[in-house]
Amino acid sequence: QVQLVESGGGLVQVGGSLRLSCAASGRTFSSYCTGWFRQAPGKEREFVATISWSGGNTYYNDSVKGRFTISRDNAESTVYLQMNSLKPEDTAVYYCAAKSVLPYSRRYYVGSEYYDYWGQGTQVTVSS
Repeated sequence: QVQLVESGGGLVQVGGSLRLSCAASGRTFSSYCTGWFRQAPGKEREFVATISWSGGNTYYNDSVKGRFTISRDNAESTVYLQMNSLKPEDTAVYYCAAKSVLPYSRRYYVGSEYYDYWGQGTQVTVSS
């Protein structure tokens, strides 16, 4: 069992930056692929970014590519989402998710249905 807790959300102006953190506890974090998803009011949850267990492979939603960066520190059991050049359409609740994988796996997963564990979410609001 893994527990995920997101932090770092808040209110920011257009063009600003935020860094979200997702701290994991419970079983070792290093054998988990992790991802970030978001859900805006009235919309379905959508994929944002994902990173393999080693951190060597990443994949992004086209809407955030070049602006957001996902990274992880397995020693600290934490995954990060650095968000730059924020836009009003980035406003949403952001969720961290983890999927158990084999050690040394380089795979990542885009679909939310693959993930086993979810955090409670953190609100990001971008004002224009």
